[in-house]
Amino acid sequence: MKKTLLTPDKIVEKLKDAFKNKIRETRIETRKAGKKKKEYTNIWIKIDRDVFKKCVKYIADKIDYPHLAVVSGNDLGENIELIYHFSVYYGHRLGEISINISVDLPKEDPRIESICDIIPGALITEREKQEMLGVIVEGIPDTRRFFIPDDFPEGIYPWRKDEKGPQKFVRDLYKGEKK
Repeated sequence: MKKTLLTPDKIVEKLKDAFKNKIRETRIETRKAGKKKKEYTNIWIKIDRDVFKKCVKYIADKIDYPHLAVVSGNDLGENIELIYHFSVYYGHRLGEISINISVDLPKEDPRIESICDIIPGALITEREKQEMLGVIVEGIPDTRRFFIPDDFPEGIYPWRKDEKGPQKFVRDLYKGEKK
């Protein structure tokens, strides 16, 4: 059974109906890009962590199976922000819509559920957030390091701007061992 293509407004409405006050913010941006000025729509959603995985499952089941491009991450001071960049309706002429789901994780508990059971291709980008930001991805099927070497110090995360970031580690490299 082929699903009906929903407008960006309708997608946001369905998500708000499904997740009520767990959706903190929504924004729809439409831009024109390229030589032919093709219109492209981005939906931005900020959602509570406790319903994040349910939201991804909802999109996969009720809207369209989403393609995950990447998960971006930012150190915002007290929180780590993860933004999951999805697209739906891929392959439908002028119909593709980008859905960007943002989740704030407090640094004292930077946990999020893995979505690998819904979207297996999320594995590498979830592993990257573990290594680079110190996010704990619960239920991830493979926790081995992929981006930084095994001998890189535990508890140091290259993208962090706080005491767990590489600043002191990098700053003290010049001291080295005296021979």
